[in-house]
Amino acid sequence: MELQNQPPYELRSARFLAAEVHARVLRPGDTVVDATLGNGHDACRLAELVGPTGRLIGLDIQPEAVSRSRERLAEAGLIDRCELHALSHDRMAEVVPEPVRLIVFNLGWLPGGDKRVTTHWETTERAVRAALTLLQPGGVLTVCAYPGHAAGDEERNALPGLFAALRPQDFNVLHQRFLNAGPGAPECFVAQRQG
Repeated sequence: MELQNQPPYELRSARFLAAEVHARVLRPGDTVVDATLGNGHDACRLAELVGPTGRLIGLDIQPEAVSRSRERLAEAGLIDRCELHALSHDRMAEVVPEPVRLIVFNLGWLPGGDKRVTTHWETTERAVRAALTLLQPGGVLTVCAYPGHAAGDEERNALPGLFAALRPQDFNVLHQRFLNAGPGAPECFVAQRQG
C-alpha cells in the first residue's frame, strides 16, 4: 500500500543519509554541534531543525568558513540561535558546555576553498573522541568522510577501527558506503549513545 503524497524512496549518498538522521534525531529546543561549518549549508538546516528555542554551536578552523556560515545564517534569519567559533573541531569541549543531542562532521576541505587545507586524522580522531563524550543518552554523531585524496583516505581507513572498538553497551554504530561507487564516494558513519 502506497502512502499518499510520499515521494518514492531513492537510495542516495552519505550526505543524504546523514541529513535524514539529523531530521529524525533533532527536536525543537535541542542543542546541536556542527563541527565543520564549511559554507554553512548544514548549519542552516540544523538551526531550522532546533527551532527558535534551540541552539547551534558551530566550529571551523578556517575564519573564511565561519564568515561564510555567519552570512548564510544571518540571511536565513537564524543567526540569533547560533554560536560560531573559529576553532579546530578537536577543541569543541572548550565551547560545548553540556551534553548535546547531535554532533555533525563533514570531513575534507572547504567547498570552493583551498583544497590543500583539509581535515587530518590527528585532529579528527581527537574531535570524534571528544564528540562521543559530549553526546547525551540517545544522542547521535554523524561523520561524512570523503576519500579520494591522501588525508581523506587516511581518515576513511581509520574511522572504522575507532568506531568498531566502541562497546556495544555504550554505542550503536552504522557505516554506510556504496559498494559500486568510485573510490572518492563519501561514506557515512552514525553512532548513537545508548541509554
